[in-house]
Amino acid sequence: MKVLHVCAEIYPLLKTGGLADVMGALPFAQKEVGVDARVVLPAFPAIQAGIPQTHIVAEFDNFAGHIVLRYSEYNGVGVYLIDAPHLYNRSGNPYHDENYHDYGDNYKRFALLGWVGAQLSLGLDSWWRPDVVHSHDWHAGLAPAYMNLWHSQSKSVFTIHNLAYQGSFYQQHLHELGFPDYMFNVEGLELHGQISYLKAGLYYANAVTAVSPTYAKEITSPDFAYGLAGLLQTLQHQGRLHGILNGVDDAIWNPATDEHIAARFKPKAMAGKKKNKAALQARFHLPDDPNALLFIMVTRLTAQKGVDLLVNAAQHIVENGGQLALLGSGAPDLEDSLRHLAATYPDNIAVEIGYDEPLSHLMMAGGDVILVPSRFEPCGLTQLYGLKYGTLPLVRATGGLADTVVNATPDNIKARTATGFVFNQATAEDLSHAIGQAFNLWAKQTLWKRVRVDAMKQDFSWQLAAKGYLALYQSL
Repeated sequence: MKVLHVCAEIYPLLKTGGLADVMGALPFAQKEVGVDARVVLPAFPAIQAGIPQTHIVAEFDNFAGHIVLRYSEYNGVGVYLIDAPHLYNRSGNPYHDENYHDYGDNYKRFALLGWVGAQLSLGLDSWWRPDVVHSHDWHAGLAPAYMNLWHSQSKSVFTIHNLAYQGSFYQQHLHELGFPDYMFNVEGLELHGQISYLKAGLYYANAVTAVSPTYAKEITSPDFAYGLAGLLQTLQHQGRLHGILNGVDDAIWNPATDEHIAARFKPKAMAGKKKNKAALQARFHLPDDPNALLFIMVTRLTAQKGVDLLVNAAQHIVENGGQLALLGSGAPDLEDSLRHLAATYPDNIAVEIGYDEPLSHLMMAGGDVILVPSRFEPCGLTQLYGLKYGTLPLVRATGGLADTVVNATPDNIKARTATGFVFNQATAEDLSHAIGQAFNLWAKQTLWKRVRVDAMKQDFSWQLAAKGYLALYQSL
């Protein structure tokens, strides 16, 4: 089966969030289960630098100007690059400038991505045509719409990685992008008077997936649906909405082989974890104390991630003699609040504003607890990394967090199913209670180590996800 993934990021070449991690793993895992998977991406500078040797597949002119489609292989997976320097050759973030202002031509830059994905289903590459076009998030949402418009014989799948980002643009672009008037209505591209690229993917795809079973259920309720509850409920009733859990790339996130950490370790040889903890404390200038319960958090600093809840609950960590090391960037007010906490409690709290991939690996390896107190979380990957590294996740029961972490209650510990700590309400009080639960278990080291071993035994491999997607493709 031939499958084309249409997306905007791929790890390690270009990453702004979890989407890149998925695209850096899923197509490669699919190759292992017999799927002929390829990827089409905008030729952003970082991606082009990572895939320098290409050959031309097609050249054409359309609403986006003169376009060259190039092809190469990257680690054994075929990759198409949409070479359009006037659209993609910009420094920094692929979506906005250094002042966090969205590029004014984003409607065109990402319509082109969907357009090329759909054209490949019609034979733009005369040597390879996909059976399934699998589009990811709003950036690629127009691919199913174009496929519908052009009566493509390929099937379309659209994956929601985060429903909060919808790619909404002015109606005036409709004709420029090649869509007829009849497609701009509630049963089509329109949402709140604008063209919604995300809604286009939802409405026109043959199947829609969310990146965890619980998130697939949550987004059918108004509280999580961002104005799309009616459409998502319809998809659910039609059997077109599915939840397939993301996985962990064992080649990248594995404490037994990780090159970014101070010492390697595995479930039956855990001495290396202590060395990583000492290295992490030194890196963050925290006291070298193996007995201090060390919490970590690696995240975008947004309200979605519950960072404000942590700001209000951090005192509980300090009062119990714990430590907190945090890596992330985002909302300026949250950055300022975290800096203030670190300045107030320098022996307990340390913060690094920014993004550092090697440091995030050391944090996973050296931490005792990873905090993921999200208000909503489509899947979440950091809690899965925490499980792999024996850094027990402390999560809110939402989305993929609810699907992957089992609360360390006495019964669950006895049954050997406990893998972390879970709280329900998005409040600082509930988070503080869960932090207290972690301290209570930390005081019982025999039980702590038992839960840690059980956490590290969990299997969230990409091979499982790849088989789940293959079953879905075959059903279409």
